[in-house]
Amino acid sequence: MHRNAIRVAGLLTGVSVLLTAVCWMCGGLAGLQLGIVLTVGLNGAVFLFTGSVVLRAMRARAVSEIEQPDLYRIVRELATASRQPMPRLYLSPTPAPNAFAIGRNPRTSGICCTTGLLRTLNERELRGVLAHELAHVRYRDTLLSSVVATVATIITSLTALALLLPLGDSEEQDVPSVLGGLLFLLLGPLAAVVIQAGGVRNREHRADIAAVELTGDPMGLANALRKIEVGTRTHPLPAERPLLAAGHLMIAHPFPERGMSRLFAAHPPTPERIRRLQRLAEQWGMR
Repeated sequence: MHRNAIRVAGLLTGVSVLLTAVCWMCGGLAGLQLGIVLTVGLNGAVFLFTGSVVLRAMRARAVSEIEQPDLYRIVRELATASRQPMPRLYLSPTPAPNAFAIGRNPRTSGICCTTGLLRTLNERELRGVLAHELAHVRYRDTLLSSVVATVATIITSLTALALLLPLGDSEEQDVPSVLGGLLFLLLGPLAAVVIQAGGVRNREHRADIAAVELTGDPMGLANALRKIEVGTRTHPLPAERPLLAAGHLMIAHPFPERGMSRLFAAHPPTPERIRRLQRLAEQWGMR
């Protein structure tokens, strides 16, 4: 079994046991029964909605080759060179330059680019980013990342329970939102732990190296990362709960480094990645 598949199984088992144990401790036998039902629902939701949760959070849509001929051409060339199936391509109407890959395996994979990415990068830099995402698909990192994003989204969505609490006839309209915020303070760190358990840092370094081996151009990806770093500072994604659960899929951390969003910063520092790529370029006698 592939390493990422083992990690997915371990993650789902751990979350399921924790959820069932909490329900049992809080509600006894009835809580245990509820925990089992929730666990079955959780695992079903993970495999039914893996990937689609992230696409919805980013308001992404599938694009045709007629709409994005250059994007299709570059991805097809890279996929052919790496002997991978052609992934589905999506576009997110987001000014922040970023990209991510989804899918349980290479045949069901997809790559999403933001409009900000296509406007910011030239073709050389875009090839580096797309090769990086194809590397995630080839190594089946997308399986683990998509499952982690779905589980984290489900955890953060539990804050909506505040809207269902019996608050009587209180005229305080802000009470549910306050309770939802308090629930997020409790559940947010748990979602962040799930994301950190996905091992994003090692996967990003490995995908960087694989992208360079595919394109033969370390500085193309390095320049792309530099522009993406600047772009995420000027156009950061809003630290909304569905997006926080999906940010680890991006090629670079898409949120401002403050508040709760710092807990979800799973990527290695971009300057460190750029230095590694620059050293590769020097070793290969390139600039």
